[in-house]
Amino acid sequence: MTSPATLTATAPTRPARAPGSVLALIVLGTGCLLPFAGASPLLLSLLVQAIIGAMLATGVGFLVRQNGMVSFGHALFFGLGGYVLGVPMAHGLLPPEVAVLLALVVPALLAFLLGLVITRIPGVAFSMLSLACAQTFYEVVLKVRTLANGDDGMSVTFPARLFGLDVGLLQDPRSMYLICWALLAAVLVGLWLFTRSPYGLLTLAIRSNEERARFIGYETVVPRAAVYALSAGVAGLAGVLATFYNGFISPDMMHWTLSGSALVMAVIGGTRAVWGPALGAVVFFFFKEIVGDATEHWPAVIGITLIVVTLCAPAGLSGLLARLFARRAA
Repeated sequence: MTSPATLTATAPTRPARAPGSVLALIVLGTGCLLPFAGASPLLLSLLVQAIIGAMLATGVGFLVRQNGMVSFGHALFFGLGGYVLGVPMAHGLLPPEVAVLLALVVPALLAFLLGLVITRIPGVAFSMLSLACAQTFYEVVLKVRTLANGDDGMSVTFPARLFGLDVGLLQDPRSMYLICWALLAAVLVGLWLFTRSPYGLLTLAIRSNEERARFIGYETVVPRAAVYALSAGVAGLAGVLATFYNGFISPDMMHWTLSGSALVMAVIGGTRAVWGPALGAVVFFFFKEIVGDATEHWPAVIGITLIVVTLCAPAGLSGLLARLFARRAA
């Protein structure tokens, strides 16, 4: 096995300063104060949905950042988290606590097993395979009406308490905002620490030059599958939170359009920074709400915005903010 020095030479070097990370920490800290600043329940409810979308986009963006792979099927893991939680609850198949744990584990486990196969295939072929897997599960939940009432979806009734906590906290906008914000912060910090770890550097080295990483003695398939599983686990957590907050599951949670929206969020925010897709998701969510109220052709406006961001700021909004913050600090 090669020495850490060899791996460091293979992987992209770490930046000397990370102003974007400092900016992200400031934003995460101030966000905790919003519910105590007189924000309305409507605004907090919208923010909860935006944060859940940010978590899904973070999973998609992390896969692009670490593996260099574009997924059109992450809605599979988002919806799977909701269904693994909601179906046992609705039919009384499992104790509620067990259903919650399975909803968090199953998406990541499925992604790891799929990743051992499909991450071997680079480029557009991987994107199409991820889309095919997601649409397969979408058709299953759509056609099997006994599972979750088909395309009509189904309401999910939760017990009064889970793990000793009041479930009502997960359906109140103020408390759910704080929970989602804290979980998003934990996810971003955890992923950031992963990117700085030796294993994270190994995945970056594999992304940069897989043949060289294999030549110096590293296994490349398992690290790619592990990153795929980690990104899917983040998407599954978002699906669990959405199910708790909405009390409803439907096949739309697995549709490819949701995967496409998450990818657009990641591109707008930028995937070079771990927190970039989360920023893009929040901007996308509120921009869509504002433009949607003004015109029914909001998808065209979103498309034009995506083109402008891609051409003018290839690193996304996070890269633009990081550069401005670095100049101001200098």
